[in-house]
Amino acid sequence: MAAASVGLGGAGAEGDEAPEGPLPSLRGGEAAQLSAYERKRLKNISENARFFASLKLFESAARLRKMTLKRKTPGIKRVKSPKAETKTTCRRSMRLQRIDPLGIPLPEPEAKLESPMEEEHSRLPPGPHPMVATVQEPKTDTFLSMWAKISQVEGKKSEKSSCNLESYKIHLRGMVLREEHVAKVVKSRIYSVAVHPSESRTLVAAGDKWGEIGLWDLDYGLENGTHIFIPHSQAVSCLHFSPVNPAHLLSLSHDGTIRSGDVTQRIFEEIYRNESYSLSSFDFLASNASTLVVGMWDGRVAIVDRRTPVPSPEISVDLHSKTRTVHVHPISRQYFVAAGERNVSIYDARHLKSKGQPVLALSGHTKSVASAYFSPVTGNRVVTTCADDTLRIFGTQCLSSLAPILTTIRHNNNTGRWLTRFRAVWDPKRDDCFVVGSMTRPRQIHAFHATGELLHSFLSEDYLNSVCSINSWHPTRYIVAGGNSSGRLHVFKE
Repeated sequence: MAAASVGLGGAGAEGDEAPEGPLPSLRGGEAAQLSAYERKRLKNISENARFFASLKLFESAARLRKMTLKRKTPGIKRVKSPKAETKTTCRRSMRLQRIDPLGIPLPEPEAKLESPMEEEHSRLPPGPHPMVATVQEPKTDTFLSMWAKISQVEGKKSEKSSCNLESYKIHLRGMVLREEHVAKVVKSRIYSVAVHPSESRTLVAAGDKWGEIGLWDLDYGLENGTHIFIPHSQAVSCLHFSPVNPAHLLSLSHDGTIRSGDVTQRIFEEIYRNESYSLSSFDFLASNASTLVVGMWDGRVAIVDRRTPVPSPEISVDLHSKTRTVHVHPISRQYFVAAGERNVSIYDARHLKSKGQPVLALSGHTKSVASAYFSPVTGNRVVTTCADDTLRIFGTQCLSSLAPILTTIRHNNNTGRWLTRFRAVWDPKRDDCFVVGSMTRPRQIHAFHATGELLHSFLSEDYLNSVCSINSWHPTRYIVAGGNSSGRLHVFKE
């Protein structure tokens, strides 16, 4: 039926094409005007259209077009040639490969000792250097004359304070920080602080990371009271005014030199030089400051006699451990305590041998020790500052037996690489109180009793906004000077 209809209708009529869909129905008037042949033809066309619609050819064509478009969108993945996948190696120079021009491997360099310096600065030439400020002005001469004058008049050592603990706390609470007592005295991080023993004027010295020593006369004013000198080329990690003549300021540097700034002659005299090892700290072995004990970063110590014509160590001993600080017993001055890494030991300078056997070891530290100091009056205690976040106080009344731990104080000593490490230091006026820097906010300096009691926190919301890692006491007055890592001093005064 369908085939016959195709023959009669669409296919039989020349020039006619089958419609692509069902024909629309004709109105009654239009159908009456057609002949029987035309009506038959239209019927065949209509039947043919229904037949092709039943085959669903148009839907199949639309599906095929969609499938073709979907296949084309991802694109054709090209297979990379083996050449493209090969990795190119960077060319390294023969110097980096440690090969000489003839192709012979060079020997490995000797391992260097871990150094406290971050950069290498050339040492200053040996010999004395003039005491000339970086900015030399008439006021500098006035300042140096003042320093010489107060050192001559007030050279005697004052007696220690004997007030009870409650009175001492009152004095601590009376020490305040004023705006005019904060000043930038050196350009970079402070590594050491010392306070002149004058009773009439307040003179503070600070040593920084790159060899500068700044001196600040607080009584002269902020703008005209600071003066900077450069007697070293690397960090000044230890500063002391001479106990017998405070017109001399002794300074030790990582550059391997110890100099004495003599304000009367206005020179920085070189009293010790060691170009083989980096120095860490020193102390006066003799009460008249004629002999020094000098610590080195590789673990050696040297006994230096300043009375010899050519400054040279009489004894050099390897303690087999880093030496960060050395400190002499205040009464039995033949003994000194050396701190470094996890070892804190007491030595007898009269019996030092090449092996450096200690008289007494202060054990219990689990990480590196930043400092260890005898108590200033009797030497019956030693306070240590350790990276295991603990302050320890040892009993050293008897140096022939074990030193017991009297007190342990939990204290955040995690200063990191950008801050100078904390060093707990005794108040020279007392045998049982000390101060140490703090990471606590708001920023402050802590004062502790030997029993572990927190006596006082030196703070100022207006003028103390940084960590004072290094602190120093005035020997007789209630003055504490704290130095931070930007070169500023903060002085708390009663």
